[in-house]
Amino acid sequence: MNASIPVLARFDHVSLAFDTADGPLRVVDDVTYDICNGDFVSVIGPSGCGKTTMMSMLAGFQQPTGGAVTFEDRPIVGPGPERGVIFQEYGVFPWLTVKDNIAFGLELNANRVSAKERNDICDHYLGLMGLTEFANAYPKHLSGGMRQRLAIARAYAVKPKFLLMDEPFGALDAQTRSNMQNLLLRVLAAEGKTVMLITHSVDEAIYLSSRIIVVTARPARIKQIIDIKFAYPRHEAIQELPEFGELRKTIRELVMSEYRAQQAQIRPPSFSE
Repeated sequence: MNASIPVLARFDHVSLAFDTADGPLRVVDDVTYDICNGDFVSVIGPSGCGKTTMMSMLAGFQQPTGGAVTFEDRPIVGPGPERGVIFQEYGVFPWLTVKDNIAFGLELNANRVSAKERNDICDHYLGLMGLTEFANAYPKHLSGGMRQRLAIARAYAVKPKFLLMDEPFGALDAQTRSNMQNLLLRVLAAEGKTVMLITHSVDEAIYLSSRIIVVTARPARIKQIIDIKFAYPRHEAIQELPEFGELRKTIRELVMSEYRAQQAQIRPPSFSE
């Protein structure tokens, strides 16, 4: 991480616990790391480890019970237009056309622009995402990959500084997922954004990221932070390089060791229960 690049988001000894009938349930425990302007950071770890909870705190959907999550040196107290969020479930409005979905955020008070500028922005992202001919279609008429392109276009249209992506390609088939990864890299090269990606895919994390944060089984702690040295722009050919394979092996073992630890925490029911 280059010390001259400004920090955009910071987790400073962050913990989060929920009250339950059996006492506090620790989900995130003493997590500290920075995300700098222009970073593409992937967070990876076993299912249920607290990855999405970390993203939710940065999005402003949840508040830490210890430590602080800040954006541009200010505590995050709720959602904000400078932080766009894309979920696995696409997050598009089925009752709006493709173009109206993209325009939606531009009609809200926080991002309101003139009708002409709104139309120009919509046309720009329709073209960038290859959706121009579907401008008047409804999401139900789009494929999964096209709906995800629409979700990205809608998030980008309001010009957030930071893009938060929670398993955005997890529901897609392998070929569509690969195409979406390449599209995201092209859009990032054209538009520039800081990104936090939650993913279960080691290959996806390596291919897209400048840094990978491997977290432990719940409660989520930092297990290791790995800098990815491949230069941008990236092409699929790097996935065939020996260095890529070595990284894949290393990160998979880190994740699987935490998966095994997670499984060991699960007490099998006794026959009397």
